Amino acid sequence: MTYCGIECCKDCSRLAECGGCEKCKGHPFGGSCVAERNRDFSELKRTLMAEINALGINGLEVKDLYLLSGAFVNLEYPLANGTTVKFLNDNDVYLGNQIEKQGSERCYGVVANEDFILVSEYGCSGIEPELVLYKRRY
Repeated sequence: MTYCGIECCKDCSRLAECGGCEKCKGHPFGGSCVAERNRDFSELKRTLMAEINALGINGLEVKDLYLLSGAFVNLEYPLANGTTVKFLNDNDVYLGNQIEKQGSERCYGVVANEDFILVSEYGCSGIEPELVLYKRRY
C-alpha cells in the first residue's frame, strides 16, 4: 500500500530514486504529490476533468487523468520575447493526460492540480511545444 492509499508506485519508472511513497512519506523526489495532498482525490479528478472539458478547446476531451511525474511533463515553452519557460516543478507529481488531436500528428497535453490547469500542444515526444492555456483555478 502506498502512503496515500493509491497504488501508483508500482508503475513508476523512478521508484528506485525515491523508494516509494511510504518511505518518502508522500513527497517523492523531494517534491509534493497531488494525491497525497487531497484526501478526496476522486472528487478532485472529477472536478478537474469537468473544468478541462468545459474550456471549449476544439478536439480536447479528457476521459481520465493519471498521476505523472513533473520530470516527464515539464516542457519548456517558447515565449514571444525569444526566451523559454517551464511552469512545473520536476520533483512534484501532477494529474495529467495526453490526448491525440484527430487529423494531426500533434497532441494536447493536460497537466493540473488543485491550483492550476495547463494545456499545451506538441509533436511526437514533446517536440515544438506550444502553450494553449495556463489557468489558475482560484
